[in-house]
Amino acid sequence: MADSSMCNAKNKLEGKVAIITGGASGIGETTARLFADHGARMIVIADIQDELGRQVATSIGVAFDRLFAINVRGMAACVKHAARVMVEGGVRGSIVCTASVAGSCGGKRRTDYHMSKHAVIGLVRSASVQLGVHGIRVNCVSPHGLATPLTCHAYGMPADEVEKLFEPQTPLEGVVLRAGHVADAVLFLACRDSEFVTGHDLVVDGGFLIR
Repeated sequence: MADSSMCNAKNKLEGKVAIITGGASGIGETTARLFADHGARMIVIADIQDELGRQVATSIGVAFDRLFAINVRGMAACVKHAARVMVEGGVRGSIVCTASVAGSCGGKRRTDYHMSKHAVIGLVRSASVQLGVHGIRVNCVSPHGLATPLTCHAYGMPADEVEKLFEPQTPLEGVVLRAGHVADAVLFLACRDSEFVTGHDLVVDGGFLIR
């Protein structure tokens, strides 16, 4: 029995198919590798990090539109098309979106980013209600800041320096938020360990929001 429990604990996604957006680096890449370790039969990675995606917007309006095109309309399209395939195929599965602690608070800057992440949480809550009748769960994870390759590029700093920037913002001592922590949260929401959890925003922030 002990061996069986250990096997189940290490193969939480055995035979499952996973589609991971933003899977080329950072949280997405770490999640893809974790899903593979847990027996996912197929992992499809989609990412927008092409040359156009790396270009700097030339005006505030363009930057705002691009941000919402990715964070909001792109997320809504992913949920819509994934749900359509799942409903048509009779698949009782799980959709996990990536939001942010910025979706649960305001900020002194980056109003557009906060707005976009609030929208993601609203999408998750509405989709969970609409898709529940089909046995499809919809949740999201909301990490605090961490040193992904994109974040390091944006700050122009190596990972260890970015981590030092974020560390004082959380009351949880002795732990630095890394992509693996977020991937663990996604795995929980994707597997049967959370089969009665839907419409939930799982915050991975070391206590940042309650501070």
